[in-house]
Amino acid sequence: MYQRIEGKNWRHVWVVSDIHGCYQWLMDELKRRHFDPCADLLISVGDIIDRGPDSVKCLQLLHEKWFRAVRGNHEQMALDALESNDFALWTMNGGMWFSTLQDKTRARTLLEACRELPHIIEITCVNGLNVVAHADYPAEAYVWNKPVSAQRVLWDRDRLMGFMVGKGQGIQGADHFWFGHTPVDKRYDFNNLHYIDTGAVFGGFLTLVQLQ
Repeated sequence: MYQRIEGKNWRHVWVVSDIHGCYQWLMDELKRRHFDPCADLLISVGDIIDRGPDSVKCLQLLHEKWFRAVRGNHEQMALDALESNDFALWTMNGGMWFSTLQDKTRARTLLEACRELPHIIEITCVNGLNVVAHADYPAEAYVWNKPVSAQRVLWDRDRLMGFMVGKGQGIQGADHFWFGHTPVDKRYDFNNLHYIDTGAVFGGFLTLVQLQ
């Protein structure tokens, strides 16, 4: 469930919001920031597939040494569909691109690689200890390898909804937590929690935050 990365191994470290198949948009944003694939690292908060135009290209990013990602609920829906051979839920939530492929072999192989994606990435950068997860870290305090609900990590919006009405507090155990999953009109920061899914695929924009 957990993966640890040493930030000192990279020149710059960035975290990016839900990509949702917007491959070229991501490449343009990286170019604008002079991202160096030989020296820099990009970490995705998950949901690299579905809804946008290039889910296959986004899946291919998983093989790039400069790219890391946590598992999103869309990757999980895809894996569940492949395992159960029931594609209804995934298709209703943006997975229709898979059914339109003439040759599904390559895409299926790329999707199966998502089984190796962690739910949580921990990375220490110059700004401190960062924890990246898709929707939430469902505990009051972060602890490396602490058992938490995978379902809530992928889907839970309760904490963010509480913050939106003035309730809630940060999570102990790390300096920064980075989440996607819920489209918002801008980046929201509540104590040490950061919500960065700015709805690129819904007419919003990709958010990239430099950690180092």
